[in-house]
Amino acid sequence: MVRRFLISGGGTGGHIYPALAIADELKVRFYNCKILFTGSSSRMEMNKIPKNGYKIKGLWISGFNRKSFFSNFLFPLKLIVSLAQSVKILYKFKPNAVIGTGGFASGPTLFIASLLKIPIFIQEQNSYPGITNKILSKYADKIFVSYENMEKFFPREKILNYGNPIRHRFGSHDELKKEKFIKKNQINLSNNTLLFLGGSLGSNIINQFVINNSDFFEKNNYNVILQCGERFKNIINDNKSSNIKILPFIDQMPTVLSFSDLIISRSGAIIISELSFIGKPVIFIPSPNVAEDHQTKNAKYLYDLEAAELIHENEIDYKLKNVINKILLSQNYRLQLARNFKSLSNLNSTKLIVKEIEKYIK
Repeated sequence: MVRRFLISGGGTGGHIYPALAIADELKVRFYNCKILFTGSSSRMEMNKIPKNGYKIKGLWISGFNRKSFFSNFLFPLKLIVSLAQSVKILYKFKPNAVIGTGGFASGPTLFIASLLKIPIFIQEQNSYPGITNKILSKYADKIFVSYENMEKFFPREKILNYGNPIRHRFGSHDELKKEKFIKKNQINLSNNTLLFLGGSLGSNIINQFVINNSDFFEKNNYNVILQCGERFKNIINDNKSSNIKILPFIDQMPTVLSFSDLIISRSGAIIISELSFIGKPVIFIPSPNVAEDHQTKNAKYLYDLEAAELIHENEIDYKLKNVINKILLSQNYRLQLARNFKSLSNLNSTKLIVKEIEKYIK
């Protein structure tokens, strides 16, 4: 019997990559299963999901803009249309289970699935859930979380703390690819290497810090690799330093992480899970422009456990260079951060999630 799974979520990599990790594990457990994604027709999942070998149906849906009331004029119509689209997709595909990984795009699909009595599951990546998952939690059969005390937001009896699913590619790196990357980008491994990650959309403030502090990196003989984001790729032309390598997107992330000595990153839940698996010292710079300021809450949780450093955006100019030196000049502190961070990694989260879903498959 062919099992069918519909996975919904998107908007950012933080919702897309756990969905892909779950899909990959479903294929391992149910080798001949059918998997279909739904997402917003205007967001990055329409590109990322097919690139990873899966089909996706786009919904005419967008999030509610809390800052501009007038920009929400079409929101009621979009919601009605996306609900109708979800009905059509679900009746045609007939999934055995529906999994939502967050983002406004998952709302219509999971809501209609609940009305059709299809088992639905939520995977919440953050320590503070978004409004879509809060609303959907009353309809879910199980809710997979990654932080303690989530009963503040979800029904206690539905919660399973299995950690965030991460992609299989983070389990190892290719030494040949590593050598090619280092040679192509002329990286001197006798120097410390800093990896700056601005998230799937890129971060202008992190990009500008790197460009404006080239003297600091050169003075300390630091290699810098900056993932700037596709929308900021013009910044490559502003780089005048041989110590700094700027890439719009890093598709060999495990390779680059393997020789990085320090990572400076946004604090989305999925990059946190992936970095904890690697076990390197990290400085988190939360984006304040996300729902419920969840990145700050994620980073604060790790900072309090002495598993990472935390710097707010308004502290970058006067604090970040000092913290970089503090970590790289002290081997003991580097090892302490890495050890504490690594201890939080859950290597079996994806398998546990899929095993639980299997219990509900008829």
